[in-house]
Amino acid sequence: MSEVPPLSEADPVCLDEAGPEEIMIAAIARLLDGVDHIAVGVLSPIPGSAALLARRRSGARVSIIGSTHPDFRTDGGVDLFDSAGQGRIGAFFLSGGQIDGSANINLTGLGDYPDMDVRWSGAFGSAYLYFLVPRVILFRAEHSRRVFVPKVDFISAPGTSPANVHRPGGPYALVTNLCVMRFDRDRGRFGLESLHPGVSLEEVRDKTGFDFDIPDIVNESPPPDAQTLALIRGPVARDIAGPYPQFAASVLGYRQTDLSEAEA
Repeated sequence: MSEVPPLSEADPVCLDEAGPEEIMIAAIARLLDGVDHIAVGVLSPIPGSAALLARRRSGARVSIIGSTHPDFRTDGGVDLFDSAGQGRIGAFFLSGGQIDGSANINLTGLGDYPDMDVRWSGAFGSAYLYFLVPRVILFRAEHSRRVFVPKVDFISAPGTSPANVHRPGGPYALVTNLCVMRFDRDRGRFGLESLHPGVSLEEVRDKTGFDFDIPDIVNESPPPDAQTLALIRGPVARDIAGPYPQFAASVLGYRQTDLSEAEA
């Protein structure tokens, strides 16, 4: 594992109020405490940034599909599946067009299969990884009843399995632009862990199509402090700009020229 360089004064940082994506990044990074190897798939700039933030804090190994950086590069799905099958990946991230209260994911489409009204890109290896990676964190930047439904139209990857099925992996938590939920695998049910700053319990209830457990005291998700924002908008933004340049620029405020200016 290569040494993680510290934040330097040359890293460009703007420390105004954290945006919703940055709150999600910080929340996901906290869920990665204690993980040695974090893998990131495609279309995942938010969890990818969280993985890089966790790396800055703990030195965890991070593999990102689509990255050309020597520290994060992977040979793609084949390498990822092989590592997961050998138990060498501790955390991974999945999303879906639909997610229900049993943590079932729909990546296939809307309507009755096989004659669906809408078809999406497909499940690829999501079900395989869902069964093998111990800490799968679900994420969506849109918290609405369109996404979080009572029952998905099609199960591309199941959240739970019968007791006689060997399944070392599965859902660990759900992070959205409104809140963090933990998944109880024994009960097959989500429980609210925290609300993001400015979000009410009523809003989450109104925008969630499935039931979930609510604790007696609902905590607020800690917003990223100044040091965390400096990491996210500095070295994390620089590293995530490789596979996701538009996200780094438009969301984290990173400019591609910042790297050359910092090294000049």
